[in-house]
Amino acid sequence: MAKRALTQAWVHRAKTPVAGQIEVFDAGWPGLVLAMSYGGAKSWRLYYRIGGKQRHATIGTYPAMTLIEARDAWRKARVDVAHGIDPHPKHAAALPASMAFESVIADWLKRDQGSKRSLYQTTRLVEHDLMPKWRGRRIDTIGKRDVLDLIDGINDRGAPVKARNVYGALHRFFKWSVSREIIQAHPMAGLARPKAKKSRERVLTDAELVEVWRGAEGLGPFGTVVRMLILTGARKEEIGQLAWNEVHGDAIHLEGSRTKNGNAHIIPLSTPAKALLAAVPRVAGCDYLFTVDGKKTITGWSRAKAKLDAACGVQDWRIHDLRRSTATGMQKLKVPLPVTEAILGHTGGSRAGIVKVYQVHDYCDEKRGALEAWGAHVQDLLAGHEPGKVLPMRGAR
Repeated sequence: MAKRALTQAWVHRAKTPVAGQIEVFDAGWPGLVLAMSYGGAKSWRLYYRIGGKQRHATIGTYPAMTLIEARDAWRKARVDVAHGIDPHPKHAAALPASMAFESVIADWLKRDQGSKRSLYQTTRLVEHDLMPKWRGRRIDTIGKRDVLDLIDGINDRGAPVKARNVYGALHRFFKWSVSREIIQAHPMAGLARPKAKKSRERVLTDAELVEVWRGAEGLGPFGTVVRMLILTGARKEEIGQLAWNEVHGDAIHLEGSRTKNGNAHIIPLSTPAKALLAAVPRVAGCDYLFTVDGKKTITGWSRAKAKLDAACGVQDWRIHDLRRSTATGMQKLKVPLPVTEAILGHTGGSRAGIVKVYQVHDYCDEKRGALEAWGAHVQDLLAGHEPGKVLPMRGAR
């Protein structure tokens, strides 16, 4: 097979063979070929590899398709191939749907992860970080470079813990896929786990908590969620995705599928927390407390956070810092560490190891007392540190 840098003039002048067929590869355009047959026919052919198999397809004839047009078609085909899509309709129709990334990973979640306590968190990683990137792509076209680009992008947006979690989930997924002979080789072989970065230690001051609370007014359901996070120390997803059937009187009851550690968790509601939830209107036909469209839970946290930053003026903080700030605040109120950890739903720290096995006390009464004291403290802060003066819960929505 010949190879040269094709020009329109050369393609026009090139003589076809007296017998058989010859192919000339276009240098600098890998896989693009000018095929010339006896009788004078000239056509454009594309060679490519997909799913580990070498394929070729005719993409046009000359002069109906010029060299410039052939190269444009080559560019488009290369994009399809990079995403695991066969550019030739005949071949594409033959591709099994079972090789689509979304089909394989759904099967993995069902067969390999279904009984694990981490299923909820793993499913969230798949939906939020993997599906937007690889939905519609053949699993056997996802390589090490693709994984690196994904993890680097997560790291670059300032989420190193998420990057490590995604690495772990993907490593297990591809290992399972190899064991099931869905793919032949593990694309992450030799790929080091992202380095752990020092945990954030940002704790908002009392004054900053007040500014965040006040800045949340006017942000609708987002603002109410932020205030609930301050009062409960819960995770953003635990409150943001709260369903009406999870609120039982003066406590929130979360099943293991809704918590990070997979354990059921009860969050007692303090007086101000109950006042906030009492002000949330119930939308007919909607299962969730906090919704914008009346159908699903709230999304668009990055935009809401930007608005909150502009309203409150607090610098260099994240929503998750509220959880740390609440825990720190309760420690200042002399709440015992085991009680604080029980409120946060932690299974490590003072509740790990042998203590976890033999200490089964749920601290329900202690949690309620601590959160009530914390809620009163927050109200005192809002009232200008004047003990006993309770600020009305304005703007709960």
